[in-house]
Amino acid sequence: MENELKINSINVKADAALKEKLWVVIPVVLLAGLLITLLYNHYAEFSWDGFVGGFNQEFLVFFAIGVFAQLVDGTLGMGYGATSTSFLLAYGVPPVVSSTAVHVSEMFTTGASALSHHRFGNINKKLVKHLLIPGVLGSITGAYLLSDVINGDIIKPFIAVYMIVLAVIIIRKALKKTIVKKKTKKLGALAVFGGFMDSVGGGGWGPIVTSTLLGRGRNPRYTIGSVNAAEFAISFASGITFMLFGGIHGWQVIIGLILGGLISAPLAAYLVNKIKRKPMMVAVGILIILLSLKTLSKLL
Repeated sequence: MENELKINSINVKADAALKEKLWVVIPVVLLAGLLITLLYNHYAEFSWDGFVGGFNQEFLVFFAIGVFAQLVDGTLGMGYGATSTSFLLAYGVPPVVSSTAVHVSEMFTTGASALSHHRFGNINKKLVKHLLIPGVLGSITGAYLLSDVINGDIIKPFIAVYMIVLAVIIIRKALKKTIVKKKTKKLGALAVFGGFMDSVGGGGWGPIVTSTLLGRGRNPRYTIGSVNAAEFAISFASGITFMLFGGIHGWQVIIGLILGGLISAPLAAYLVNKIKRKPMMVAVGILIILLSLKTLSKLL
């Protein structure tokens, strides 16, 4: 009887260790497969002449944008797409190139962010599982519709107003001495909406999902880490969909964003564990308001 208990205990520990490894193995395998596929399908751009000839001093600008955007996203749980796209457009990069570059680079940067948050213990795995599949389905649907059916600019004002309301709620809760944690219902519906808007509106997974969860009183550290981990699957799904329908443009921008994001992802995950709840939530709220007001000002 005692031997059977020991064997069962060993088996349980082995299963737990295997599941733990899968959180690292799956993102690494997917990223490796994506990189090999890109190199195979676009080998001309990655030849020595194509690689060196396509890079100049502007690469440092794109690299810096990638660093900053990932620091914002990794520490606050949102803002990579909005931040990087805003800077790229302001720098004069055409919208089609900036959109493609952001979606393709996010496939790598969110993978690095997920691995980093896992390394620092910032992930609530139960929360990730609730967000994963619905978020992917919403993301694929949004990417497909944006490619063939609707114009994402039409619904941007509505999501901007929604995020401003959420930001005010978050700041109010952050300024309170105590926050009463409320059970978050319909996580699947929230994930579908967040994934859909992220694809259609060019960003929104973090502002929608992270904001809602923080507004319900969830721990910022685990909320941000978990939402970032789930975002890898959402970005991967939407990125593949966009690549299938629109192709890839602007390798100089893409690689600059990827390298900048990969370097800053571990630092961002580390900072999440060090920043206190109140200033983090206030910063999240202010960031959402600024980005949303900028979106509304452009549309108006």
